[in-house]
Amino acid sequence: MPKRKAHVEDGGEAEPLRRSTRQKSSAVVKQEPKPAPVEPTKKTPKKTSKKPDTIIHKPNKAAKPTKVTGSKPKQQKEGTNAAKPTAAATSADDGEEKNYWLMKAEPETRLEKGIDVRFSIDDLAAKTEPEPWDGIRNYVARNNLRAMKKGDLAFFYHSNCKEPGIVGTMEIVREHSPDLTAHDPKAPYHDPKSNPDDPKWSVVHVKFRSKFPVQVGLQELKALGAPGGPLENMQMIKQSRLSVSKVSAKEWKFLNELAGEKARKAEEGS
Repeated sequence: MPKRKAHVEDGGEAEPLRRSTRQKSSAVVKQEPKPAPVEPTKKTPKKTSKKPDTIIHKPNKAAKPTKVTGSKPKQQKEGTNAAKPTAAATSADDGEEKNYWLMKAEPETRLEKGIDVRFSIDDLAAKTEPEPWDGIRNYVARNNLRAMKKGDLAFFYHSNCKEPGIVGTMEIVREHSPDLTAHDPKAPYHDPKSNPDDPKWSVVHVKFRSKFPVQVGLQELKALGAPGGPLENMQMIKQSRLSVSKVSAKEWKFLNELAGEKARKAEEGS
């Protein structure tokens, strides 16, 4: 299902820890037995060897502490290996490392080539399968689509309607693939210049995550995006006609907290 009207304007991997060189104390131990046989009595070397050994030589002989130290790199190495899946899965599992987005759709009826292109967050919530986010015909928006990773999160934004604003969230569940609607002459956003052998446009698949009880409206977003405001660098504010835009982790957190606060106030007032 088409989601947006087309806009012509484009708007160290950690190094493995090296194993520590093993300290060989055999040279020190071999030298001590030699003076022992020189002594006439067997008891004297044993006593003298035990006491000094305990105090002086066993720390060296017990390069076992060194072996314990040698085991530390193994623990660190395991920790490094454990960190690799986290780094690889940052887009999916680590909330701080995810990428965030804002994607616009039109919730009110509008005909394009006789086809109604409306699509609201309620329409997405009703879907039982991942929904293709198609109809993007802007290069900046398309590049944002192509940068999305499975597990990324996005705001659902109602656009081109009486009360535009952020109305909820969704998740990217399938990364970009060719947008086949661009090659369909009957599709609302058919692009005759797009070559099926070298597709120009892309689509991602999304699923519903949440709907805000109270939306964060466009006018509020603009006010927060004023110079010095928490959203002053938000791409959607700077490029208002862009249908797919980036959202920073800080902006994502702020807007979700704002939506939660608006919901609590609405509940208290009811």
